[in-house]
Amino acid sequence: METFQKRQKEIRRLERQRDKAAKRIAINARKASGITIGSHADISTTDHTPASDPPADPSRMDQVILDGR
Repeated sequence: METFQKRQKEIRRLERQRDKAAKRIAINARKASGITIGSHADISTTDHTPASDPPADPSRMDQVILDGR
C-alpha cells in the first residue's frame, strides 16, 4: 500500500510540474506577442459564460421564487 501511495504522490508532483511548465510557456508566448495581463490574473480562472447571455431580469427572479417554479 505504501508503494502505491508514493507512486500517486509522484504522479501528482509530475502533473503539477507539467502544468507549471505549460503555464510558463503560455505566459512567455503572450509576452512575445505583446499581449499583457495583470500580474494578479490567473490563466486557469476565467469566466466561461458566453458574452451573449443577457443579465437575469430581477423581477422575473422574484416571480419564480414566489411561484416556486
